Amino acid sequence: MIRRRDIITLLGGSAAVALALAARAQQASRMRRVGVLLDFTSDDPEGQVRLAAFLQALGQLGWIAGRDIRIDIRWGATDLDLVRKNAAELVALQPDVALAGGATSVRSFQQASKNLPIVFAGVTDPVGAGLVASLPRPGGNATGFINFEYSIGTKWLELLKEIAPSMTRAAVIRDAAMASTIGQFAAIQSAAPAQGVEIRPIEAQDAHRLDASIEIFARGTPSGGLIVAGSPSTSRHRQTIIASAARHRLPAIYPARHFVADGGLMSYGADYLDQLRQAAGYVDRILKGEQPANLPVQAPTRYELVLNQKTAKALRIAIPPNLLARADEVIE
Repeated sequence: MIRRRDIITLLGGSAAVALALAARAQQASRMRRVGVLLDFTSDDPEGQVRLAAFLQALGQLGWIAGRDIRIDIRWGATDLDLVRKNAAELVALQPDVALAGGATSVRSFQQASKNLPIVFAGVTDPVGAGLVASLPRPGGNATGFINFEYSIGTKWLELLKEIAPSMTRAAVIRDAAMASTIGQFAAIQSAAPAQGVEIRPIEAQDAHRLDASIEIFARGTPSGGLIVAGSPSTSRHRQTIIASAARHRLPAIYPARHFVADGGLMSYGADYLDQLRQAAGYVDRILKGEQPANLPVQAPTRYELVLNQKTAKALRIAIPPNLLARADEVIE
C-alpha cells in the first residue's frame, strides 16, 4: 500500500522534474545573440561574402537569424578607433558569443569584456599577440582559426619566382604597424638570398603614398615583382595595388583569393570562407554550453592557389604548365 507521505514525495519529485524540464525548454527557446565584428568596410563585397558564409553555416547548424538567433553586425576595416567603438557597442548588447574577424577585433572585444566568449577567424599569431595562452589550450575567453603561419612568406616568394623566373628584386607591401606582417616580411627576407632576390618593404597604410612607392620601385627595377602581405590595410587598398601592378607591369602574388578575383595575378593562402564556416561551428558549440578555453585554436585545413589567366596575358606572362596544373582555380 502506498502511503500518503510517499504520494506527496512522488508528486514533489515530479514537480521538480517538470520545473527543471520547463526551465531547460525556456532556455533552449530563448533568442540567442551573436555579435559580429569584421575587419572590412560595410560596402566591401568580400566582407559581405564572408559574412554570408558564416550565416549560411549557422543556418545549416539550425540557427536561423530572426527565428532563434539575433545577429548584430559591425564593421571596422583599418580604423582602430572605430573597431574599439564598435566592439564596445556590441559588448553592451550582451551577446552570448562574438565573432571577430581579426586580431584587432579580438583585442578590442577583450578590452571591453573579460567574460564574453569570442571566436576569431583570420588571426595570424594569437599566442604571440597575447590573445590566447596556447593553441591547444587557449585558456581564456577566445579561440578560433589562424589564417597562416609566418613561413607562408617563403611560399609566396617561391611561387612568384616560379611565375617570373627573371625577377631579381621584390617589393613586399606590408603594414609595419601590425606584428603579423613584420613576421611575414622576415620570413620572405630570410628566403630571398637562396632565390637570388633582393627584398624591399613598402608600407600599405596610405593609398596615395602606396601608389607612389610602387611607381618608384618599378622605375628602378626592370625585373621586379610584388609580394603583398596579409593585413586589413593591404586588403582595403587592394584596388590601388592591383591597378599599380598592372600599370607598371609587375608580377604580383597576394595572400587571398579576393585579390585575384579583383584582377590580381596570383594568390596563395587559406580558404577564408572555409574558416568562417568552421567559426560558425565553434559559435554553435559555445551556444550549446562549451567554453572557448577548451576549444583548440586550429590552423587552416585548406590552402588555395588561384591564378588569373587574363591578368597573366596582359602582363605577357606565360604561366608554367606545372603551376597551372597545381592551381585550385584559374580565373579566365
